[in-house]
Order: sequence, then structure tokens, then C-alpha cells
Amino acid sequence: MNTRILSEIWIYPIKSLGGIRMQSVRVQEKGLRHDRRWMLVDQEHRFMTQRVHPGMSLFKLERNESGFTIRHGAETIDLPGDEHEQGPELNAQIWNDRVKVLAVPGPYHPWFSSRLGISCKLVSFPEENPRPVDPDYRLAEEHVSLADGYPVLIIGQASLDDLNRRLEKPVPMNRFRPNLVFLGGEPYEEDSWKTFSVGKNRFAAVKPCSRCVLTTVDQDTGEKGREPLLTLSRYRKNGENIYFGENAIPIDNYEIFENDEITWI
Repeated sequence: MNTRILSEIWIYPIKSLGGIRMQSVRVQEKGLRHDRRWMLVDQEHRFMTQRVHPGMSLFKLERNESGFTIRHGAETIDLPGDEHEQGPELNAQIWNDRVKVLAVPGPYHPWFSSRLGISCKLVSFPEENPRPVDPDYRLAEEHVSLADGYPVLIIGQASLDDLNRRLEKPVPMNRFRPNLVFLGGEPYEEDSWKTFSVGKNRFAAVKPCSRCVLTTVDQDTGEKGREPLLTLSRYRKNGENIYFGENAIPIDNYEIFENDEITWI
């Protein structure tokens, strides 16, 4: 039996906006509770990310008593969590998937549009709405939130440390937007995991995570560069894809906590 320590838990309530570090969180079928349950869409109802709009990195989120506070510079707006008013249903495009989402009523559309300089809407993804995991990698009939493709992403701190030793200027873990970060072990050992447990919650590790230009966006300034993708391409490329981190599917739906033991056989 091998043991590691869960050092960080992160959720990203609005896709491609800032993350929130959690001390504990409930694991749900589609991923960690509140993770990527909202997103911004353009006028054609296509999903928006930092790949095209790096300024989205400048929106930071915090928890409050009823949900979340979104901060952009000195300006803030609150977003209710579980109990929020529902607007009209829309068909939205996320990668190759068409999903049914709900427009979030209130001041969000003009608030985001004016700060991003593009007309956009904030939409929510109800827990009961379907979005199947890629059939080549799912275990049964699992579904995913508005994440790129899989419910959970885990990365070892040792993997980032190894990358940073190769870089002229180290990058923080937030470039890779993991849900779970762990301490201990060898760099990239998560690539070889099949099943693992965090506390009493089991996960299936199903696929290495392919990386894109989003990793080159500085999450503090919104500026794009060439790293760390350029360096990763020199030693983490397989075919046309560059890999860093491991995608996983929850098997159980228990709460997990920072400092939980991670075990695998």
C-alpha cells in the first residue's frame, strides 16, 4: 500500500475564472461540489475560456455565506450558490457537446460583458442535466460538469517541482487548475495510477490530462507567454498532445478533507 497526503483542494465555480481553495468538499458524480457549475458563453452560446480570453483570469472568487463573491480589481458582485433564481433555458456549446444550461438572471451579463469587452452571458448547469464522460474512458454512465472533459484533475507537487527545475522562471500550480494536489512520491507518478482513495472516497484514474495554451496565461496579470508549455513539449509530449496531471472519475460520493491520506495499490 502506498500513501500520499492531500495538500490542496480547489474548485473553480465559474469555468476559466479564479479558483477557491477549500479545506473540505463533497465529491459528487460530476466532480467536486460547485466545481464548474457555471460558465460564460458568447452571443452564439459557445463556452468562453482563457484560451481565447486571457482576461478571464483576472476574475477572482471567494466563498461567502450564501455562495460566492466575484472580484475584478476593486469591484465585486455576489453569486448565490445552491439556491439561485433560474432564468431561461439555453442550448450551449462546450467543445463537441451541446448542453442545456440556464441563463443566470440579474446584473451578471452586463457586469461581465463590460469588463471583458465582449457581449457574454453567465449560465448555470443544473446537477440533473446530462453531459456524459467520453465513452472511451468512462467506467459506466458517468457524467461531468462544465469541466473540459472529466470530473476531477489530480497533480502531484513533485511533478510541478520537477517542471520548475527545468524552467528559467518557475510557475505556480494555478497554471494547471487542479482539483487535488498531493505531497510525496515521484514526479508524474499519478500517470501510472489506476484507482486511488482520498480518505474513504475512491476514484478511478482514467486518462492523463492534455495541456493547452491556457497554461501559458499568468493568473495574476492575464498575460500570455510561451512557458511552461514549451518546456513541457520537450519531455511530456506523446503524439500531438502534451500531458501534465491525471484525470479521474469519482467512484464514491463522500466528503474529502485537506491532509486526508491518499492510498493506491
